[in-house]
This record gives sequence, C-alpha cells and structure tokens, in this order.
Amino acid sequence: MSAAEAGGVFHRARGRTLDAFPEEQEKEWKGPFYFIQGADPQFGLMKAWTTRDCDNGGDEWGQEIRLTEQAIQAINKLNPKPRFFVVCGDLIHAMPGIKAVFSGHYHRNAGGTYQNLDVVVSSAIGCQLGKDTHGVRVVVVTAEKIIHRYYSLDELSERGIESDLMDLMKEK
Repeated sequence: MSAAEAGGVFHRARGRTLDAFPEEQEKEWKGPFYFIQGADPQFGLMKAWTTRDCDNGGDEWGQEIRLTEQAIQAINKLNPKPRFFVVCGDLIHAMPGIKAVFSGHYHRNAGGTYQNLDVVVSSAIGCQLGKDTHGVRVVVVTAEKIIHRYYSLDELSERGIESDLMDLMKEK
C-alpha cells in the first residue's frame, strides 16, 4: 500500500465509532484512559533456564501459567479497569504437544511445515492482498489430528462446513 493509499484509509476512518462495546462503555474518545502491556510469558523458558538446556528443556509450562494467571487476576481487580491488556514479546519458548500454529495478518493464505509443526496462515475476512476470497478457516481438533479448511464467506453461509468435518466433531 502506498503512502497516498494509506493516507486515504486513515482519512476515511476519521469520525467513525466502534459499536463493539456495551452501551455503558464509551464509543468515542472521551479523554484519558490506560491500558496494560505485559511481555514475554514465554511458556517453557523457566524450566529450560533452570535445567540449562534452552534448546530442549521447555516441556513444562506450570510456573509460567501460574504467573500469567496471577497477572490476569491482579489486572481484573483494578478500578478503573484498563481499556485493554496486550501481551507482546515471546509467547512460548517450547511447544510440548503442539502440532499446529494458526495465525493471520498476512491477508492471504499461506503456511508450511517446520520440524513436524504445521504453520497455517489464514487470509482475511476483510481486505484481501492476494487471490484468496474473504473468508475464515474452520479448524477441527480431535485426539489424533487437526484438520483445517479455508472457506469463503459465501461458501460458508451457503453450504456450511463439509460433512467430513462435521463427522469428525461427532467422534467420541
């Protein structure tokens, strides 16, 4: 996107309101607010660091989960509440049992495999930068596998998801 195009996007966005919040919350800028930034929960690093095996030792997340829960509980007690909480930095250090990572932001479908880990990038509901249609990815998780398919919005609303995906949901 060129600077001129970006300027046009920002210009068109001026004066708009967001209807995502309940009525009791403000929809327009009404003065100061605060948000909270957390960084690097990095699940798996604490064990890896203690065992001095940062390449292989991050298979336990218990300590990091407890600390993250503590942070959330502390933030939930604040008054007034922050407008939002954003987590930046490294979310995980090691991935025990993770078979796939799903992401977006590329505005087109993409992906690949890295060391038995599927990396899946889903195209956008909104602005398309590639040849894909506006859509969403349906992900079915069973004890044995993860199956995913990208559906255009038209396809999803007209036909729903395919019967083989529905059948996977019925497995016990």
